[in-house]
Amino acid sequence: MGAGRVRSVRPQELGAREIEAWRALRAASGAPANPFLEPEFTLAVGTVRPAARVAVWWEDDEPVGFFPYEKGPLGRGRAIGFGVSDSQGAVLRPGLRPGARALLRACSLATWEFDNLEAGQPVFESAAAGTFASPVIDVGEGYAAYEALLRVRSPKFLRTTLAKERRLGRRTEGGLRFVLDERDPAALRTLMEWKSAQYRRTGRGDRFAQEWISTLVRRLHAHRTPGCSGVLSVLYAGDRPVAAHFGLRSATVLSCWFPSYDPEFAPYSPGLILHLRMAEGAAADGIRLLDLGRGDAAYKDSLKTGELTVREGAVTRPGLRAAAHWLGREPARRAHAFVRDRPALAARARTALTAAARLRGDR
Repeated sequence: MGAGRVRSVRPQELGAREIEAWRALRAASGAPANPFLEPEFTLAVGTVRPAARVAVWWEDDEPVGFFPYEKGPLGRGRAIGFGVSDSQGAVLRPGLRPGARALLRACSLATWEFDNLEAGQPVFESAAAGTFASPVIDVGEGYAAYEALLRVRSPKFLRTTLAKERRLGRRTEGGLRFVLDERDPAALRTLMEWKSAQYRRTGRGDRFAQEWISTLVRRLHAHRTPGCSGVLSVLYAGDRPVAAHFGLRSATVLSCWFPSYDPEFAPYSPGLILHLRMAEGAAADGIRLLDLGRGDAAYKDSLKTGELTVREGAVTRPGLRAAAHWLGREPARRAHAFVRDRPALAARARTALTAAARLRGDR
């Protein structure tokens, strides 16, 4: 582990000095300022996940590194907020390079699993089992420059989406209205209801049926700090919300998280209209990058200007507990990867999930 000492604490046990050091290390890292790796996200997760922990490195009475994680039975560790966190890893002083297994030993972990490891995490990159693109929208030169790029790269997409936006505006008394940062909790409840119905309709597990996730989102909606604030963006037709998105933002990055829309307005593609207005509003508010998150989707391909890289995998220490984790997790992960890497097979799997949801009556 190198010089110094490591102590593991609950997020709420971090002091103001440690939190400020975390922020300073993150700002000095040179990585995009993704809010999921700011201390505020870990603090929020700590209020809903009792197993949340942070390993803190100290050298010469100074905190020089932070490793947020969740600790389960038999030493099974996961990234903080695993399943909903879109950027994971450790926040370390330049030059601090603990060994991955030594780190696990210090945290009394047999394994540590990640599914959105940030690029530039050398401690863990060798344990990655898969690498994935996370599409992004760069609006650093302003929205007009971004739209001009879309006219070249995705002309049909942009033309069609803008035409639908005009048609929807014409059929709506009062026209369309976009709010980048809606504070009304009722609008958030509407989004969560849409998203839950979408999960069921497509045969996927409803994340908002998990109390810790729904509580976390509500709390983050009310949270306001420069490094990590909840942002609810809503597209209104008159006074009626037709599409919405909840994500997290720092000063320069908006991490896209939960988008959805009212299916009644599906012919107008309100979700696509919403994303264009989010890009416009974000650029006007000083945001330079919208991270659309890992996952294949046609709308992401149309909107993106580039890609970041994230990784999934697990660090393990030799022993029976790590072997049990491997046997319980790795076969399923490989089967999922086999399907995902074959587009035709993945499409058939999605069709089967949707059909199963309809048979259950999840419409």
